[in-house]
Amino acid sequence: MKTKLLIAALCALLGSNAAVMAAGDAAAGKNKAAMCMGCHGADGNAPADAFPKLAGQHAGYLAKQLADFKTATHRSDPTMLGMVAALSEKDMHDLAAFYAVQTGKPGMADEKQVELGKAIYQGGNLSSGVPACMGCHSPSGAGNPGAKFPSLKGQHAKYTAKQLRDFRDSKRKNDAGKMMRNVAARMTNDEIEAVSQFIAGLK
Repeated sequence: MKTKLLIAALCALLGSNAAVMAAGDAAAGKNKAAMCMGCHGADGNAPADAFPKLAGQHAGYLAKQLADFKTATHRSDPTMLGMVAALSEKDMHDLAAFYAVQTGKPGMADEKQVELGKAIYQGGNLSSGVPACMGCHSPSGAGNPGAKFPSLKGQHAKYTAKQLRDFRDSKRKNDAGKMMRNVAARMTNDEIEAVSQFIAGLK
């Protein structure tokens, strides 16, 4: 009995230490973020719509994306590959922690496409089997950090649309269980553009 308790305590301690190691240091991340600022902005609010806003994104999700860019097996980008090549696991968690505590700035939506985008985001498309986006990403677009479903609110529409197309075309394959690939494969170009515009306007 004592042996079992000792093993349980040791496992709990090791788990706790692993959690501490995985948790990033935002202050350290700020010092490491200089190389990221050219594309993603000083505070993670990317000024150009071709690059994602990172401010306020869940740390676990960001760290995973950096790791995926480094392995380049399921998510590949030549620019990002060069940026992450020298990053350690700690560097990735520190950068993720820094961007997670920044405040995201609201985006701009094309009002002409918001109605269709809202319908898809909130209700999906029953005829084509597209599920409601808010089922995973929440009604407000805040996402689900525990499941590593990213926050989407205020994200540049151009960037979101490209990711959906990349999932649809299997150019991006780092979604668990092919969830996003299966969703995007059922979406039309008009639906992708519209839902991306709606997401940009979420606050």
